Amino acid sequence: MQPEPPHASQNTLSQQLAPEHPATTSQHGPQDRDQQLFPLSHHLGEPGEPVPASAAGEHASRESSRDRDPYAATRLNPASPPPRNKITEYENALVQSPKKRSHGPVFEVIKSARKPDDKSCPIAKLPNEVLTHTLSHLSPHDLAAVSLVSKRFNGLVTTPHAWREAFSRYFPGPTALVDADVRLALEEAGDSFRSEKRAFTRLTALSSWRSEYILRTRLLRSLARGKPVQVEPVTAARSGQPQNNAPVNMYNAFTYTTINHLHATFGAGGLNKRVPRLIHGADDVGMCTSSDPTITKVDPWGQSDPNFYAQFSERFPGVPEWGLGSGEIVGRPNVMDVSQQYGMVYGQGCAEGSCYYRATDEQRGRFIAEPTDFSMPEAGIPKLGVDGGAICSVWIAKSNVIPNRTDGLIGVLMGSAAGVVSACSLGSDGLRGTRLHRGEIVARWMLSPGVPIVAIAVDENYSQQRQAQNRIWAVALNALGELFYLTKFPTRSRAPNDQLDEYFPEYLAWLTGRSVYWNIVEPSRRTARPDPYKDVEMDGSYSPRSSWDGMCLSKDQILAETREIQKFISKTPKEFRKTCLGWDMRRRLEVDFAGDDGNYAGEAMVIVECGLEEGDVAKLTRFTRWKTRETTKGSTTSTRVASQQASKSASLFGGSGAATPNVQQQRLPHRMRSQSYASDNSSPERANLVEEWRTSDLTLGGLKVVQIATTAIDCSTFATMTHSEDPALGFSAASTASSPYASPMSVASQPASPSDIPGQRARFVAAGTKTGEVLMWDLRAPVSRSAEYPNRLPPVRIIYTQSPEISCLALTALHIVVGGYDGLVQAWDPLASDTKPVRTLHSRHATRARRRIQQAQASVQGVGVNMYAAGAIVLDPDPTVLRGAVSVGNQIRYWSYSSSAADQYKSSKRRLRRGERGSNNVGERVVGATRLNLKNYIDNEKHELEREKVERRKQADRLAGRFGVDLLGSEEEALAYATMLSQEAAQADEAKRIESESSFALSSDTATPEPSIAHSSSPTMAIDPELDADIAEAIRLSLQDSPASGIYGAGSPAPNEEWDIPVKYTKGKKNGNPKPGGKAGGASGSSKDTEMDDLEFALQLSLAEEASRKEVTASEDAFPPLSPRLGGGKGKGKAKAPW
Repeated sequence: MQPEPPHASQNTLSQQLAPEHPATTSQHGPQDRDQQLFPLSHHLGEPGEPVPASAAGEHASRESSRDRDPYAATRLNPASPPPRNKITEYENALVQSPKKRSHGPVFEVIKSARKPDDKSCPIAKLPNEVLTHTLSHLSPHDLAAVSLVSKRFNGLVTTPHAWREAFSRYFPGPTALVDADVRLALEEAGDSFRSEKRAFTRLTALSSWRSEYILRTRLLRSLARGKPVQVEPVTAARSGQPQNNAPVNMYNAFTYTTINHLHATFGAGGLNKRVPRLIHGADDVGMCTSSDPTITKVDPWGQSDPNFYAQFSERFPGVPEWGLGSGEIVGRPNVMDVSQQYGMVYGQGCAEGSCYYRATDEQRGRFIAEPTDFSMPEAGIPKLGVDGGAICSVWIAKSNVIPNRTDGLIGVLMGSAAGVVSACSLGSDGLRGTRLHRGEIVARWMLSPGVPIVAIAVDENYSQQRQAQNRIWAVALNALGELFYLTKFPTRSRAPNDQLDEYFPEYLAWLTGRSVYWNIVEPSRRTARPDPYKDVEMDGSYSPRSSWDGMCLSKDQILAETREIQKFISKTPKEFRKTCLGWDMRRRLEVDFAGDDGNYAGEAMVIVECGLEEGDVAKLTRFTRWKTRETTKGSTTSTRVASQQASKSASLFGGSGAATPNVQQQRLPHRMRSQSYASDNSSPERANLVEEWRTSDLTLGGLKVVQIATTAIDCSTFATMTHSEDPALGFSAASTASSPYASPMSVASQPASPSDIPGQRARFVAAGTKTGEVLMWDLRAPVSRSAEYPNRLPPVRIIYTQSPEISCLALTALHIVVGGYDGLVQAWDPLASDTKPVRTLHSRHATRARRRIQQAQASVQGVGVNMYAAGAIVLDPDPTVLRGAVSVGNQIRYWSYSSSAADQYKSSKRRLRRGERGSNNVGERVVGATRLNLKNYIDNEKHELEREKVERRKQADRLAGRFGVDLLGSEEEALAYATMLSQEAAQADEAKRIESESSFALSSDTATPEPSIAHSSSPTMAIDPELDADIAEAIRLSLQDSPASGIYGAGSPAPNEEWDIPVKYTKGKKNGNPKPGGKAGGASGSSKDTEMDDLEFALQLSLAEEASRKEVTASEDAFPPLSPRLGGGKGKGKAKAPW
C-alpha cells in the first residue's frame, strides 16, 4: 500500500486542531485563544512544512497536560507570545471556500449484486416519500401515465402530494428570487426549509393540483405557440361579416393621440362565444371611440364630437401641477374613465373644471355636476362656486351591477379638488319608482374639505349577498393619504321643492348624501407636521366632515359644522403642506374587495406612493379590514374602529330599533365541511366581533431609488370572489362563470379552508418602475398579528424587462402583460416557470425611435406625448381564454390565440362541423378520429348540438311571439292532439254509419215496394258485407235524398211514372246487363251480376239527382225564400204537392 501524501496528514491534523472548535467553558470563562494558537505555530513550524507523526504526538501530549493544568502555559512560557499574523490567517480562511452545489447527481445509485432466484422489486422497498420526490421530476403527461404501471404507483399519483411537489418544482414562485447557491447553503445550515405550497390565483372553479399543473403548462405552451383560434365560417357568413382568422389584428383607432384608457366586454364563461367589443379613450384631448377588434372596424361614435379640452399646463403655463410650487392653486392633467356599456366621462383638471359625459348611444354629450353658488348652512350645504375646483378623479360603471343595486342612483362618481365626492345617474329604465335623467346629480358628500380626492375605486362585482354581509363597495383616497369607504347605499331624498326650482337638484343631492356616512380608515388619518414652537393655530391632524342623519344633530350643530367646512374649503394647498405631512396628489389606489377573513370582512386597500418628486421615497402600504373576537375589557390596547353606521334590527311590530351589542364572550362555532361560509344561521353583523384595520408594508425586494410609474391588480374571474361566492368552498354558492375544465367534486373532497385550495385564493398586485422592473405582491398574504405593529410582505416576483420604463400593466391568473415606454409588450409567467418572457406581443420600435425618446427625455420640455409607448392593456378575465388588446400610440393591437392545447390530453385542434343544408360554406371533415381525439370530438359535437338546440328554441319562441306559432305547445303535443281528434272523428263516423245501416235495413223491410221495383233482382237493397262502406253510404244517401221519398218511406224510390229526371244510358259493356227503361225488366244472370247491376243503377241515379239540383239552382230567381219548399223546386213541369 502506498504511503499517504504529506498534505493529507497536514489537512487531517489541521482539522483536528482547528481553532474554530467550541472552546471548553467553565465558571472562569473561556481560555485565551492566543495561548492556544501560539504553541501550534511555535512547535509545528511553518504551515507549508510536513508534520511528522512524533511531533504530532508530542504536541498532543503537551496539549493534554496543559488542559489538566491551566497554569502550565504560564510556567513553561514565561515570555509573551509573538504577535499573530492576522493577514495570513485571513488569507488562509479564504482558501477554504464554502461548499458549492455540484452539477452532478446528489446521490449515486450503485447496482447491488442480486441472486438469480431473487424476484423481488427493489423499488418496492423504497418509502413513499422517495418515490413521490422521484416522480415529481416527470412531465405532466408522463406523470399521469405512471399511474398505469402498478397499483402502488397509481396510489401515489392519484393523491395530490406528487402533483403538488411537481407543481412546486416547475413553478418555483418566490424561491426564484433567491440565488441557488444561497438557497442551498441556507438549507444545509438549517436556517430555512423549502415550502411546497404556492400562492397564486387558480384557473378553474373546482381545481386540483393535477388540473392546475396540467392546464397551466399547456396554456403557457399555447400562448408561446400563438396559434390562431379556429372560427366556423358559417357564423361569419350568416352575420354578413368577413371572416378574419388572424391571431393578431392591428388598426388605427382615430383618436389623434396616445390611447391610455381601454375597456372591453368579453363575456363570462369558458364556453362564451360573444364577440368582444372595445372602447378606447385618449385623455390628452378627451376623445373616445369604440371598435370591433375581430374585424378591425372603428365605429363612427365619438369621431364627430367637437369638444376638445385644453390641459392645465396649457391654460396656466409655468404654474406647477399637483398643488406644488407656490401652492396657490390645484391643477393636474385631465382625467378620463371609459365603459364599453355606458360610454365615457371626462374631467378637467383646471381650477374651474367641469365634467363631461357621453353615452354610447349618443353622438353628443353633456356637462354634469357643475358647481353652483347655492348654499344652505342650516341644511349642511356649503357654498362651492368656483371653489369646487378641478376634477381630480372620475369613475363610471363598467357593468349594470352598481346601477341596479342603487335603483339607478349611482352610475358616475367624481372627486374634486375641494374634497367633494359627487354621484350622477346614468338614467332610469322606466321600471323604477324614481324617474332619473342621464347625468342628473343625485348625491354629494364632503369628505375632506380643501384636500383633493385623487382616486376612487368601486366594486364592480358587488352582489346582493355582499350587501347583506355589510361589505365595502366604494373607496376614496385624498392627497394626504386618507382612506374613506362606504358599506351602505344612499337613499333618494323625498324633500319637497320649497321654491328652489333652479337649485332643487343640488339641494336634493346634498340631502341624499346625508343618508349614508363615509367611514375613515383610522391608521390612514392625516399626520400633523411637528410643531415644537406651537406656531400653527390649528392641529394639522384635524379636519371637519359632513355628518349624516344617523347622528341626529340639531340645526345649530349642523350650521356650525357647515361654517367650519366652508373655512377649510377656502384653504390653499400650501397651508395643508405647512400643517400636514405627506401631501401627494400622485398616489395610486388598488383595492381587493373580495378579500375575506371568514367573518364577512377582509377587504384590502393598497396606497402606492410613487416617489416621483425629489426627496420622496416609493412606498406601498396595505390596510386590511379585519374582524376579531371581542375580549374582556382591558385585555387589549389595540386601536379598534367601531362602525359609525347604526346597525338596525327588525322589530316584531314592523319598526326598527338599535341593535344592542352583546359584551359577553361568545365562542364562534367551527365551520363543518358541509356548512357554507354563507350560512343563514349566523348574522353578518355579529355582536361579539369588533373591527380593526391592520397595516402591512410591501417591501421593494432590495431595489434602490425606485420610482413607480404604473400599477395593476388581478381582475380574473376567480380572483374577484369572496369565501361565500367561491364554488370551491361551498356548493350552495353560485359561480359567476362555468369553466369547461371544471370537474365535479364530492362533498368529502371539498376544502375545509382556503389554505386547502390550490393557490390559497391568492391575488396579485403589480407595480412597474421607471427603470424597467416589475414587482408583484400577494394582496392576501397573512396580516399582522396586532393593529399597532405592521408586518412586512416581500415581493413574490421581480421581473427585469428590456424596456427603459414601464408604462402599463395587466395581469390575470395565468400571465402578466407588461407594456414598455418603447413599445415593447411581453407576456410573463408570474410563477417564474421561465426567467424569459413567454411571448412578445409587440416588439419594440426601431433604433431611431428609441433614440428620439432618449433625446426628448434629456430635453427641457420632456417627452410630452409619446406615440411609441404602450398606453393601456386589457385582458380577458377568463384566464383560460388567451385574448386581449394593447394600445401603442393611437393604434390598437388585438390578439386571440387558440387554447386548444389546454384541453385534457388533446393533441390536435378541433375540427369544424359540416355546414348547414343549402350552404356552400362546408368545414373540414373529421379525419383521423382515433382513440386519442374521438372522445374530444364527441364532446365538441355534443356542445354544437346543444348550441343548435338553443338556437332552434330561440327561433321557435320568436315565431310564437310574433306569429302565434306553437300555441298548442310543442310539435309532439300538437301531433298527439291531432291524432286524438282524428280518432274521435273516426269513432263518430263509425257510429253514425252503423246507425244509418240499421235504419236503412229496417225501412227496406217494412215499406211496400213498387211493382216495377218488385221485379228487381234485389227488392230489399240488402248490402253485402263484402261491399265497400263508402259505396253503401253513397247508395243510402242517394235513396234518401230523392224528392218523393217521404211518401213511400225512407230509402224507397218513388213510382217511376212520376219521375221527371232525365236518365241517360251509358254504353253497355261486353257482358253487361240490360239497362232499366220506362219499366223495369226482369233480371237475369248470376248473383254477382245482379249486385253489380244494382250498384250501377244507384250510381246513375245519384248522378242524375246531382244534375237536377244544379239545374234547379240555376233557374231560381234572385230572391230565394227564407225557408226551403217542401217540393223539389222548379223544374220543367210544375211541382206537385205530396198530397
